[in-house]
Amino acid sequence: MAQQTERGCLPCTNCCVTVPQDKYFAVEQFGKYSHMLQPGLSFAGVDCCGCCITFRSITSRVDQLVVRVNTKTKDNVFVSAQVAVQQSVKPENTVDAMYKLSDVHAQIDSYVSDVVRSSVPHMTLDEAFEKKDDISNAVQQKLTVEMAAYGFQIHKALVTELVPNQEVVHSMNEINKQKRLRDAAIMAAEGDKVKVVKAAEANADAAQLQGEGIARQRRAIIDGLRDSITHGSQESLSTEKVSELLLITQYFETLRDIAAQSKAQTVFLPHSASAVSDVASQIRGGVMGKRK
Repeated sequence: MAQQTERGCLPCTNCCVTVPQDKYFAVEQFGKYSHMLQPGLSFAGVDCCGCCITFRSITSRVDQLVVRVNTKTKDNVFVSAQVAVQQSVKPENTVDAMYKLSDVHAQIDSYVSDVVRSSVPHMTLDEAFEKKDDISNAVQQKLTVEMAAYGFQIHKALVTELVPNQEVVHSMNEINKQKRLRDAAIMAAEGDKVKVVKAAEANADAAQLQGEGIARQRRAIIDGLRDSITHGSQESLSTEKVSELLLITQYFETLRDIAAQSKAQTVFLPHSASAVSDVASQIRGGVMGKRK
C-alpha cells in the first residue's frame, strides 16, 4: 500500500482532477498539504503547468501483506511461520497514512517478526501448531495498537503456515510410520494368537468328542458281545471275560486295518491269538497291583 503522485485530468495543468472511488486524493499547494478531495471530478484550484498544485493518492481498499518469519521453538526446532495481515487506511486518518510512514509494509513486517519471535520460542512444536490462533491474536493486537498511530486499521492477522525444517518433517513422518508399523505388527500378532488359541480349543474339543465317541463305541461293543453270548441263557459274563473279548475284537480289527492298506509297512513278530489273553492277564495284574 504505497502512496503515489497523481496528475490532473487536463494537459499542462492540475486545476481539475478525476478522483477514483477506491482512492484518497490529497491536494498539495507548493508541496504543502491543503485538503482532501471526494471521489469524482473536482476543482483543486488555480495551477500553471503543475507548478502550484500537486496530488498525492493512497488506496482505500483492504490490502493483504504476507510476512514470512523464521524462528525456533522451545524444543529447538526451526520453523518458518507465514502470517497474512489484512489492513486498510482509516478514512478519518488518511493524512497520517500518507505523510507519516514511508514504507508501510516494512513497518508491519517488523512488528509481525517481533511478535512471532517472542511467542513461538516459548512453545514446543506441537504447541505452536495447536496455538496458532493465540499467535494470530497476539500479532493482531500488537498491530492494531501500533498501526493506529499511523492511520491504518488491522482487519485480521492470520498464521496461515507453520513449516518445520525438512529434516524435522522427515523425522516426524518416520516416527509416525514406525508407530503405525508397530501397531500393525501388534494387531497381526494378536490375530495369530487368536488363531492359535482357537485352533488349540478346537483340537481339544475334537479330542474330547473323539474320546467320548470311542468310549460309547466300546461300550456298545461290550454290550453287544455280552448280549450275543448270553442271549437265551441265564449265564452272565464277568468283567474279565468281557475285557478279553474286547481285546480279541480289537486285535482282529487291527489285523484287518493293516491288511486293508496296500502301502502298509509293518514288522510282524511271532504272535498268536492266544497271546491276547496273556496281555489281558498282564494288564489286569498291573491294575490290581497298583490298587493294592
